[in-house]
Amino acid sequence: MSGAVPAATPGLVLAGGLSRRMGGGDKPLRMLAGRPILAHVVERLRGQCDGLLINANGDPARFAAYGLPVLADTVPGFAGPLAGILAGLDWLAAARPGAGWLVSVAADTPFAPNDLVARLHAARAAAGTALACAASAGRRHHAIGLWPVELRHDLRAALASGERRLGRWTEKHGVAVAEWPAEPVDPFFNINTPEELAEADGLLRRLR
Repeated sequence: MSGAVPAATPGLVLAGGLSRRMGGGDKPLRMLAGRPILAHVVERLRGQCDGLLINANGDPARFAAYGLPVLADTVPGFAGPLAGILAGLDWLAAARPGAGWLVSVAADTPFAPNDLVARLHAARAAAGTALACAASAGRRHHAIGLWPVELRHDLRAALASGERRLGRWTEKHGVAVAEWPAEPVDPFFNINTPEELAEADGLLRRLR
């Protein structure tokens, strides 16, 4: 894998979770400051990525307003974010064979930084690793990361063997960490509960 930073990288929004702590349903479609959470995430990523994809299971029509490809997991049983990442990597390999990398972001992170993709690539290139993930306040966010398309076969084998932990799989291949400050707002604040949705609304108002 080259150490050069690619000029453009497709983005994958991971929206395939079950949202149990939010009471079920499509958490990314919950309203935040007058728009779905997903709309905030897409807006943050669109200028950084060479096209966007959504990973979600069930009827893709509920995301039709975004005009983006919607990819279901190819691993049965809600196998978690790794399954969504595999779906994105497989789609790129088939539809865009020139794409070497995919960046993933959780669909419940409306404050994702505007320099996410560039800094993930820079961290990976500097460390000479296969992968990179984001961190803030000393905590790694494994689902927000950079993934080489060429590792999709290894990821498929890992999922078939029962692997579900992102951190464990990435450590096997080497993962660089790009760190962001958590003030004034943690850029990787994620919304899991109604209380956190209300908190995110307050944070948005403060930022504005």
